[in-house]
Amino acid sequence: MLCAVLELLQHEEVHGIVGPQDSIEETFLAELGQKVRMPIISFTARTSTLSYKENRYFVRATPDDAIQVQALAMICQGFEWHEVVVLYEDTDYGNQFISYTNKAFQDVEIRIAYMIALSSSAEDSHLLQELDKLTTKQTRVFIVHMNPYLGFRLFNLAKKVGLMGEGFVWIITDSLSNFVKSMDSVTRDSMQGVLGIRPYMPRSNDLESFQERWKRNMILKNTTGPFMELNAYGLWAYDAVTALAIAIENIVPLNSTLFDINVTRNGTDKRLRISAFGPQLLDELSTTKFRGLSGDFELVDGKLKQSTFEIFNVIGNGEKTVGYWTQNRGITGELNSFSTTMYSTSTKELKSITWPGDSVIRPKGWAIPATGKLRVGIPWKHGFTEFVNVITDPATKHTNATGFSIEIFLATLELLPFPINYEFIHYNDTKNIDWSYDDMLHEIPQKFDMVVGDTTIWAPRAAYVDFSLPYSESGVILVVKNKKPFDMWIFVKPLSYTANLSAILTVDQLKFAFSDNYYIGCQEGSFMKEFLIEQLHISASRLRTYSSAEDYHNAMSLGSKNGGIDAIFDEIPYMKLFLNKYDSQYKMVGPTYRTGGFGFAFPCGSPLVSHFSKAVMDVTQGPNMTAIEQENFGPGYSSQDPLSSTISQQTSSLTLYDFAGLFLIIGSVTIFALFCSETSIGRKVTDKVENFIQNCLRSKTSQGNSMENSSTDDGDLGQGRDDEEIHEPVQDNVSNPREDTDARIVGEVELHGIDSNNSQNLGMRIESNKERNS
Repeated sequence: MLCAVLELLQHEEVHGIVGPQDSIEETFLAELGQKVRMPIISFTARTSTLSYKENRYFVRATPDDAIQVQALAMICQGFEWHEVVVLYEDTDYGNQFISYTNKAFQDVEIRIAYMIALSSSAEDSHLLQELDKLTTKQTRVFIVHMNPYLGFRLFNLAKKVGLMGEGFVWIITDSLSNFVKSMDSVTRDSMQGVLGIRPYMPRSNDLESFQERWKRNMILKNTTGPFMELNAYGLWAYDAVTALAIAIENIVPLNSTLFDINVTRNGTDKRLRISAFGPQLLDELSTTKFRGLSGDFELVDGKLKQSTFEIFNVIGNGEKTVGYWTQNRGITGELNSFSTTMYSTSTKELKSITWPGDSVIRPKGWAIPATGKLRVGIPWKHGFTEFVNVITDPATKHTNATGFSIEIFLATLELLPFPINYEFIHYNDTKNIDWSYDDMLHEIPQKFDMVVGDTTIWAPRAAYVDFSLPYSESGVILVVKNKKPFDMWIFVKPLSYTANLSAILTVDQLKFAFSDNYYIGCQEGSFMKEFLIEQLHISASRLRTYSSAEDYHNAMSLGSKNGGIDAIFDEIPYMKLFLNKYDSQYKMVGPTYRTGGFGFAFPCGSPLVSHFSKAVMDVTQGPNMTAIEQENFGPGYSSQDPLSSTISQQTSSLTLYDFAGLFLIIGSVTIFALFCSETSIGRKVTDKVENFIQNCLRSKTSQGNSMENSSTDDGDLGQGRDDEEIHEPVQDNVSNPREDTDARIVGEVELHGIDSNNSQNLGMRIESNKERNS
């Protein structure tokens, strides 16, 4: 065709070109049309890679596949199929279709589980090989976009391998839908139950008349070969030529000189004629509107406007229209221009559909493979094997596993409403210390159908996998050495300030500060390193990874100064085991940081998520959960309290030693009291102490009275002399010798008159008189 176009441009008056057949011709003719300013009209280029702004002379008289994939996405969403497989022809058109499909399906949160590119010249053996792979997958919804020759062969082989039975869904695009009337009986039989979409061609008198003329001409020209049905591509071609003719008729009278001569061919002496009115023709063509055989003809951005697609079902010897999709109204059962229905994604308005296997029940879109096994990924761990412990048979290489996570998985299998045949496939078989859970999750779904293990539900991971409900405690905590600041004199601390004893104990749990050269430990392979760097803004240079509780303990024993660490950041389930093993040597400090807990991971949109989530909930809330925990973590373990005694028992409790000082004081006072009351020496000591105390008290009382009398006398004297303003020197308080002598005489006389039994009282009175006289 390319040579014919060049020949025409060199020797004939060419006004436009219709009909590039593939991407190579399309690209070449688009560039040529741009040079000679001549419209190039294609009615086969559904997904051109050419930009309209850069190639304005390239016109597509066919609908855009970007609209078709919107209809596909709405249909899958309406039937609640969250995951699909796309089989497409490996061409530029096919690749462009995949690009449109990815975007449209992402917008409605439908995941493309697999994409299988097939060459147009692929042999049946290769097609069978690809179809065999589909029999081992969970996804049961297949979208086919390819030419009729390849597509019809694919369906014949799909039926042979058992992919056209009950539970499967096959949807064909218009690349096949436009040719279903021309397929043979064998192919039609293999496509029973297929759902298809194609641009809607409204019935009209002109269309029926044209189809009758087409049939008569085909019969007259070919009486022996198969009858070629008129399809959408023929109608688009007819309308494209009609549009070009209308546009030319509207401009030809304007100028009788149609061409101007100019040299444009690079590197040759040949001359190509450039259309003098090409831009006018293009503008006229872009604004041409009419009712054609395929419906309303109107170009938008160089493409045929198409807003309605027909949804049909292959049944028996024909197909049945079950509904429509429009850009304005979505999915609808009937086309009614007077309808005021809002945009709908529901498939309830569609007519009844017969699915593959003659089933009238809507397929779920997924199933556990009958011929294959569910590939369950499990991590090979260097430590904390209480959760997952991989066991590999050296002879058979068969993988098995034990541990808490595995026990939960096995318990959920018993509660699923369907049986599952599974096999364990362990990750990190090289036992690399640099492995990570993120790397393992990225192997879904290529290597694993799901991952079972101590895998944390974390927001960044939700971008590429779906998680079940958690089956473990959640949260990240900080663990440090328990330096035990309490001593036997702690009870006096609430006395030097106002804090009470409970406040001291609470503050102690939170009292921790990193040194200048600190290092923090976290578990290898986990998300903790990224969490600490991004969420807590801890420098990566301060982090050291370890794989087991023993490694943590050894590093903490060394400390940061000796190549170890000062603290551990890790999730609660691990730290409960760690603290339970090393008892009072460590304690938790600070807040608990939220995480999602451990869960099973699946491909995005996997239908297994809801079933496993319900089973996990039944297991974790069931009567056997405590038994599973204690079997793997030891007697007494329970997750009912996220921060149970394994974490808190040694951080704030008080022992007898903490009150030893108080007991020592009380005991000493008690023993001393018994000594003073029950022994002669003790009583003598008591008497002397008592006399000493009484003397001290009398002395204090005497001094107080003297000061009071002195103040009274001075006051009276001062008041009498206020008016005279007489100032005399103050004399010292000297006792009167006469009074002292009298007192002694009286005391001696009284002493002789008192018997020995009252001597003690007499002494006290004498001392009292002395105090009064002094």
